[in-house]
Amino acid sequence: MSVATPLTTPSTTTTPRTTEVDNRATYVSFGLAYALGHGAAALSGGDNPQLDLPGWLPMTLLGIGLAAGTVNATLAAARAQRQATGPDILTGKLLGASWIVAFTALFLAITGLTNSLGMPDLQSVLWPTGSGLVVGLLYLAEGAVRRNMLHYTLGVWLSLTSTAALFLGTPGLYWVLTLAGGGAYAIAAVLEHHRLTARRAI
Repeated sequence: MSVATPLTTPSTTTTPRTTEVDNRATYVSFGLAYALGHGAAALSGGDNPQLDLPGWLPMTLLGIGLAAGTVNATLAAARAQRQATGPDILTGKLLGASWIVAFTALFLAITGLTNSLGMPDLQSVLWPTGSGLVVGLLYLAEGAVRRNMLHYTLGVWLSLTSTAALFLGTPGLYWVLTLAGGGAYAIAAVLEHHRLTARRAI
């Protein structure tokens, strides 16, 4: 009597894929912050301003945009966390906490530096470039962890252009941040849509 050998059938259990974070709303929010905040500073800065705007307006527009972008980034990460398991949950929480730590450190650095030098006006230069550097470095970390090359590449671009802008005086550095930063976010928002569409098709 022959014994039938059991047939091996492919498992229907799918291994959980790395959760995808939808960064489109975040990119749009940060892009508007760059375009409106830095754009207002570029138009109203320098020896021959093109617009007569209150000094507080560019920083306020930038701050609102950055706050909206941070909220959108947090919400997007939280939505992705609902499908995460095991180590991915801890990774998401640590990355989220990194934003708070990074901007707290930036606040302390800029405030301490401008106070010790007695140059409070320096904040109008350090905050735009410093926030671009911090966001760029955070994108590098997130892109590496999530294997998201678009996010990583955007982080590289923001880090380098934000710090390189320091070599220019005002309003030149604001134009660099407006065009290079805001433009990069606009392109990234479009590419993010295509990236997510391609991922869902797999």
